[in-house]
Amino acid sequence: MKVELAKMAGFCFGVNRAVDTVYEEAKQFSPVYTYGPIIHNETVIDDLEKKGVQVIHSLEEAKELTEGTIVIRSHGVTRREQEELTADGLRVVDATCPFVKKIHKLVQEYSEKGYYVVIIGSGDHPEVQGIVGWSDETRTSVISTVDEAQNLDLKPWKKVCIVAQTTFNYNKFQELIEIIQKKGYDSESTVDKDKKFVVHNTICNATKERQEAARELSGRVDAMLVIGGISSSNTRKLYEICSEKCRNTYFIQTKEDLENSDFSRFDYVGITAGASTPNNIIEEVQKYVRNEF
Repeated sequence: MKVELAKMAGFCFGVNRAVDTVYEEAKQFSPVYTYGPIIHNETVIDDLEKKGVQVIHSLEEAKELTEGTIVIRSHGVTRREQEELTADGLRVVDATCPFVKKIHKLVQEYSEKGYYVVIIGSGDHPEVQGIVGWSDETRTSVISTVDEAQNLDLKPWKKVCIVAQTTFNYNKFQELIEIIQKKGYDSESTVDKDKKFVVHNTICNATKERQEAARELSGRVDAMLVIGGISSSNTRKLYEICSEKCRNTYFIQTKEDLENSDFSRFDYVGITAGASTPNNIIEEVQKYVRNEF
């Protein structure tokens, strides 16, 4: 059996930075809390818990703390959450991905200039929820589907700014932009602030490269393994992309998910992994597939 790993797979810069930050904090301070899971990977969260790192999920929980360090997760938080966490007097370490921070600044800037802000992404994802919190929510919409783009009513607004969740599907982003453009806005995507239609492609380059690599590999193999946390948005998108190219596509979290599977009927297996998947898990899956099948 031939086993091939996609050219781009696993931890991205922002995730790696956030995880390293928490591990370093846990070495030096106690107690340490993360405001929400630092990343969407249960294996990493479990390992951090063994090192004394606890997860809190709300401002109410944070207000009950009397000591310790709070690390803001890679997905970022709303403006209100950041201000209140800082005001509570505990030590706060911001591990928000710098690319997400850039989006916070963009939507805040354009919102203050009177633009209607459209965020292309999954509304239930913490990154998107955080981005919304830096905009005027009365002049903000979140969309992720063709139907939502077609039904988006922008007639009252002369100025529109569009951004994207960092891990959104690049091709789908372009499709939704085209739909919105047909509503009568300038057809030119521009960062010129004098224009009424401003598009910022804030999808992380690593996300685009990871998706392209997964798409290319899944079109050549007999079976495709997509590794990542069950709640990881970017891993789910990789799974969708690979499923379009390879009907034998499997979403797994660790090698244990393969123990009752039979891959011996496949001659060529491809592997990719989401941005929150550690290298050791990817290596374990590769080794398991090679040795067992």
